[in-house]
Amino acid sequence: MYQPEAYFAALSFMIISMICWGSWANTLKLTPGYPFQLFYWDYEIGIILGSLLWGLTLGSVGGGPLSFLNNIHQADSRHILFALAAGAVFNVANLLLVAAIDIAGMAVAFPVGIGLALVVGVLLNYIVAPKGQPVFIFTGVVLVIIAIVLDALAYRRREVQRHELSSRGIWISIACGVLMGSFYPLVTKAITGDNSLGPYSVAFFFALGTALCAIPFNYALMKKPLTATAPVSMNKYAEAKPSWHVWGIVGGAIWCTARYSISLRHMRKSWVRRSHMPLDKAQPWSRRCGAFLYGRNSRMRQLLRAGLSRPCFSSFCWDSG
Repeated sequence: MYQPEAYFAALSFMIISMICWGSWANTLKLTPGYPFQLFYWDYEIGIILGSLLWGLTLGSVGGGPLSFLNNIHQADSRHILFALAAGAVFNVANLLLVAAIDIAGMAVAFPVGIGLALVVGVLLNYIVAPKGQPVFIFTGVVLVIIAIVLDALAYRRREVQRHELSSRGIWISIACGVLMGSFYPLVTKAITGDNSLGPYSVAFFFALGTALCAIPFNYALMKKPLTATAPVSMNKYAEAKPSWHVWGIVGGAIWCTARYSISLRHMRKSWVRRSHMPLDKAQPWSRRCGAFLYGRNSRMRQLLRAGLSRPCFSSFCWDSG
């Protein structure tokens, strides 16, 4: 099993996780007209394939007790259930995030949803293991909260003609953030103690948990969409363009790469203190991607550029913790 030994390797995995976590959502924007519920089936396929690819390659190099297959065989059911539960909680949050992107756009869903996940996750982890410098940690929390509120208010002001829909997009983003910030303790339980899961196997069972949860939950969203649109039929999945299926699978594989990168990085550094940092950096990265791909309107470019600077100081305070 490959594991990073040098600081530079761990830093490289952090950068990879930042880029991938801030980029996968752009694949949804590359499938215009494709309902997010159908996109999500391809996305889940990409997550499963990506987890198997990483587990059977880097996770199996050199063998050993923590290698992918050996670790799966020796892990007990308790730790496996924690990983599956973490994946299920994350899946609900991620479905809400994709729905929020579909309603409100990435410039709102990402900072509100992921920003709130940062706040909830850091507070929970600090309660469990109070490490770091509280002044810097909670200064970063306050700044992220201010950024979330300003972003939500700006969106509401822009959508004055669609007040009901704008409110729905914000509330879905908030629900996403609360859930997404709550699955980290479950992952921590899955990787600690005797007969626990390693970085490759925990990501695999995490992916299985997302897929198992998606079957009933995503199907329910197809019947009763959160986006105030008509119910979605599986017939449209078969009729979709092949490129849309490809982009959905690519999006899942990109997210899975981020998941593995952060797991490998945590083998060298503390899981609790730095578990949210790539998510923090993913916000400005996702906006840069959005500005590059979709910021054709000059006013939108200005709004995106203005938004890029908001997380910067809070990122500094976060890292200083």
